[in-house]
Amino acid sequence: MKKTVKGKSRDAIKPAQSASHPTSQPVLLWLGVGSRRSLMLFLLLGTVLFSGLMVVKTTHENRFAFNEIQMLREEANQLDVEWGQLLLEQSTFGLDGRIEQKAVEQLRMQVPEIDHIVMVGRDARKP
Repeated sequence: MKKTVKGKSRDAIKPAQSASHPTSQPVLLWLGVGSRRSLMLFLLLGTVLFSGLMVVKTTHENRFAFNEIQMLREEANQLDVEWGQLLLEQSTFGLDGRIEQKAVEQLRMQVPEIDHIVMVGRDARKP
């Protein structure tokens, strides 16, 4: 026994409804995209979300780049200090000739001849 609604059977109503709505319409309605305006709203929302995520990613990359720059600057400063120490050491090695020159000119010192050089050794047996 079929029930009727306003003179039509229930089986007759179902095919009429499915013919008026294509199969993609229920999916779009379920997603909340029933009209062109709501579709544009979802696209705009997706674009804003993507843009926000890219800002977060860029900020993260900038922080890592800044940390790397700071470490490289610190390393450059350490290398500058080491370079200064090496220059100072080099200039110190150059002073030997200057000291000898001052000793000869001002103090009238001379390098002794080989006959006058006495080697002093340390005897291990004597305390």
